This record gives sequence, C-alpha cells and structure tokens, in this order.
Amino acid sequence: MDSEISISSSAGRFLEMIKASNRGKLKIYLGLAAGVGKTYRMLLEGHELVKDNINVFIGFVETHGRQETTKLLEGLPTIRRKKIFYKGKELDEMDIDAILLQKPQVVLVDELAHTNVPGSRNEKRWQDVLEILDNNINVITTVNIQHIEGINEKVEKITGIKITERVPDSIIHSADEVVNVDLTIEELIDRLKEGKIYDKNKVTVALNNFFQNDKLLQLRDLALKEVSKQVERKIISEIPLSSRDKINAIVTSLSTNYDSGKRLIRRSSRLASLYNSKWYVVYVRTDKEKIENIDPKVQRYLLNNFKLATELGAEVEIIDSNEIAKSIVEYAKKKEAALIIIGKPQYTILYRLKPKNFFRELSSLTSKENIDILLVSSNENIKK
Repeated sequence: MDSEISISSSAGRFLEMIKASNRGKLKIYLGLAAGVGKTYRMLLEGHELVKDNINVFIGFVETHGRQETTKLLEGLPTIRRKKIFYKGKELDEMDIDAILLQKPQVVLVDELAHTNVPGSRNEKRWQDVLEILDNNINVITTVNIQHIEGINEKVEKITGIKITERVPDSIIHSADEVVNVDLTIEELIDRLKEGKIYDKNKVTVALNNFFQNDKLLQLRDLALKEVSKQVERKIISEIPLSSRDKINAIVTSLSTNYDSGKRLIRRSSRLASLYNSKWYVVYVRTDKEKIENIDPKVQRYLLNNFKLATELGAEVEIIDSNEIAKSIVEYAKKKEAALIIIGKPQYTILYRLKPKNFFRELSSLTSKENIDILLVSSNENIKK
C-alpha cells in the first residue's frame, strides 16, 4: 500500500511539472543495479498518469523477460520500434520520428545509457531523449548508477568492471526529478536467486561477479548520494536563501605553500567527512602568481595539491584577483559556506601593525557574513 501511495504522489508531482512547462520535463528512475525495479516503477507511473487522462506512450521498454514488468505493458500504448539492419541482422531501436509524429504528452524510455545500433540518427539513447525533450515531449526514463560519467572511475574501482555505456553528468543534473529506486542488498540478492533478474543459469556467475555484497553496498551508497545531491541542487536553485537554511559547506583557502597546503587539504577532508558537508578548495591567484610570473616549481606543487584535493572529494576553483580576502569570502558566500579553513598566519610584528592585512580583513568580512574561520597550524615558520 505504501508503494502505491508513493507512486501516486510521485506521478502527481510530475503531472504538475508537465502542466507548468513549455519544454519537455525529464524524470529519471535511478538504481544501484539491474533488478531493483526501475522499469517496473516507470511503468506503474505511466498507468497513474493515464488515470489522470495524460497521453502516455511507451517509446522503448526492455522487460528482460521479467513477468511482473511484462504485465505492466498491458494498457499502455506502444510506439512501434524502428527496424535497422546491421551486420546481416534485423535489430530494434526506438523510433524518434514516430514519437515526434505521435507527439504524446509523456513517453517512457528505458535504459538511458543504451548505445544505439550504428546507422541510427543518434549514437546514444540519451541524445534521443534530449531531442524528444526539445520537441516539448515529457520523458520518464531509467538508468543505473554505474552509467553516470562522473563516477565511472569509482564504479570501475568498486566492481572491477569497465563500464563503456555512460551518460553525461549534465543529463542527470538537468533532470527535473531524480527518484532513487532502492532495495536492501539482501532483497536484491534474493530476487536474483529466485530468477527474477536473470535466468537461473546465470545466477551463479552474477553472484561471483557483480552481485557481491560489498560491491552492491558501495553502489547503493553512490546512488543514495547522487539523489541527495540532486535534491540539494534543486533546493539551491529553486528556494531563495532567505527562505531556507544554508547548506553549510566548507571552503578551504589554499596558498602556494606546498606542505601547509597538503596539511590544510587533509584536515579539511576529515572535517568535511565528519560533518557530511560539501567541500570546496579555492585558490586566489594574484597577478604576481600568474603562470607567466610564478616559479615553475611552485606551479607544480600547486597542481599537486589541486590533484590531492580532488582525489579527496573537493571541488577546486581558481579565482584571479588581487583582493584575496574579499574573493575568498565572496566565494564562500556563493557556496553557502559556514566555515572557511586557512593556514594559521605567522606574520612578523611589522606586518601585524599594518592597518590593513589579510587576516584582519578576512576576520572583518566573515563576521559580517556570519562565517566562521578555522586556523590550521603549520610546522613551518612562514614569514610575510
């Protein structure tokens, strides 16, 4: 019963989006692996929309012989598939021209990451979907987490499998709604053993390869995080800051000092992980630090620190400005940061007596924006 309520409310939200737009809306059912029920959920929603008198057609659905999914095809009109001959075989692909001619309000398109048969209008199905959306037709589609371009390397490391069919992150980010179709690992493996995902003669191979507990658990984590990020992006873009809380990100300000930079990055990474915060590393590049002026050795060290920060999960940005403190605070404000992390200043007495110095200016600006500063000590005596 709860599942039916969830599908109904989800279909209702998508229906509201459809009515409010001049361009096609995109909804994605995202899963951790095959067999979690993405296509099933998509077809259920199709039936809910039909009940609301929405003109829904199946553009392309692959049931993989799963009986529960196949039953849901009944009652949903299907747009004929296009026949393409390739290497002496007749193969089926989604027919974009037929979809555009029929012009339904909503089209259901399975397997977003699919590579089309050579000779098709577009190389990838996600390109087909973009074309459909541009023609003011709404799309509901499905994809597994391992097919998202930006986390492809993580997935390959987890599974040991190279995923060749990939969807650009921009497609996921531009979606109007991303729904995580989730199952516990135990439920998913039970479905596999019961023959509800693959033929029973393939179960043993699957259990010894992709469908291992530790791999599936990590993929589930990636899927949950991806949907969480999507929700965060929508909150930031659709709800003004005055009507909600800050996302409380962390911004680390990097200097050209290699060793203190590494320390800053590692400490920041631990804090971001501890508080489950968005984490950004910013480097304000002054005129004297431009590529044509900076020492190649220092430049190499900087790049190494950027690489380390990226590997540890930060988003790195370079800002060209001679107003370092102001640029850092403006960037932190834009990212809705609650904390700026910098290396502990070790200035000379003469520098401290100056009416205007970096730390005094940074402290003044952050206090106005209600942003905290964390100083990370260095083992070196850095004089300025």
